[in-house]
Amino acid sequence: MLWAQQFTDVVWLDSNQHKDEYSRYDAVLAVEAFTSITTDYDEGFSRLKEYQSTTEDWIFGYLTYDLKNGKEPLKSQNFDGLGFPDLYFFQPQKLFLIQGDQVEIQYLKMVDDEIEQDLLAIENFIAPEISKSKTGLKIKLRTSKEAYFEKLNDMLAHIHRGDIYEANFCQEFYAENSSINPLETFKTLNSISKPPFATFFKHFDRYVLSASPERYIQKTRHTVISQPIKGTAKRALDSEYDAKLKQDLVEDVKERSENIMIVDLVRNDLSHTALKGSVEVKELCKVYSFLQVHQMISTVASTVSPETHPADIIASTFPMGSMTGVPKISAMSIIEDLEDAKRGLYSGAIGYFTPQGDFDFNVVIRSILYNASENYVSFSVGGAITAKSDPLKEYEECLTKAKAMREALEK
Repeated sequence: MLWAQQFTDVVWLDSNQHKDEYSRYDAVLAVEAFTSITTDYDEGFSRLKEYQSTTEDWIFGYLTYDLKNGKEPLKSQNFDGLGFPDLYFFQPQKLFLIQGDQVEIQYLKMVDDEIEQDLLAIENFIAPEISKSKTGLKIKLRTSKEAYFEKLNDMLAHIHRGDIYEANFCQEFYAENSSINPLETFKTLNSISKPPFATFFKHFDRYVLSASPERYIQKTRHTVISQPIKGTAKRALDSEYDAKLKQDLVEDVKERSENIMIVDLVRNDLSHTALKGSVEVKELCKVYSFLQVHQMISTVASTVSPETHPADIIASTFPMGSMTGVPKISAMSIIEDLEDAKRGLYSGAIGYFTPQGDFDFNVVIRSILYNASENYVSFSVGGAITAKSDPLKEYEECLTKAKAMREALEK
């Protein structure tokens, strides 16, 4: 990872040794763009489809939440301190696929004579001395606590009126005129959380340092899965109390209803590209434990035709249900009206396509976003609001989710 920092484009995906039937690699490193695509929301998915089809190679990149505006009559007019383009993908010159004690190395032909010297450089790389002093970041809330409660009550009014059944409501924490060491901050955040979809992403002066626990969508040959998270409980040091917190989450009617509503939304989204009758809930409301939180996760699967383009599968399901609401379009419209910050890459996705058209993408949550040129640091958190939501508990859940990012920035 230190060796990779010399390049303007870097993607590091780390499973932190989480393994399940859907796992492919322990880690992946892709560096140095040979070709790339940057585009705005209005033609995001059509340009991605064209780029993936013509490249027919590994491509890595991200989708921002605001691509929704190219699919539906929606807008994104809230404050944006980060300035990430709406969509960015690149074809790496150098790729490392890590599984167990084996590393598969794929270099484009134009640079394949550099493999030996790169391996030697990686082996002998000496990290520069890095100051261990605290960053001294002054983290602020874009939405005050009082305003949060007011906005949440407005959201509940929409629910009680029947405009929506559920919506994901988020708030931004930020620091202005602040600089961080992106790699060291990522290492700290990853060590705190050790999630299955950790990501370090660099594109020139913009960085994503992600400790995401959530997979958005994966395609393996003709099988597509999505794994929405809805339902969160804090962890405890005392094992008995921690077990009780986990069991309480298992039995929580409100949290289960959140999850089931989003599962229904995901089933509907997947059905747009699925073969008839193939959409199936593989796992419903199972609680998994991570270092910082317990999470309720479901797995929904479908089968697609070989003729279905992979970009169309993503376009028909984006943005992911867990970060929007039910009904999706109405929820996104209300979210835009009530939130104070543009989501941008937060609640978007980072991942890759393979040369065969398979793909795997996370959900950009529990993530620090950084624009080094603007000296702007941001992370956002949110939660699903339903008719049973208690505003104080929702606020406390946000603080629980923010804890790891705040700790990483203040350490």
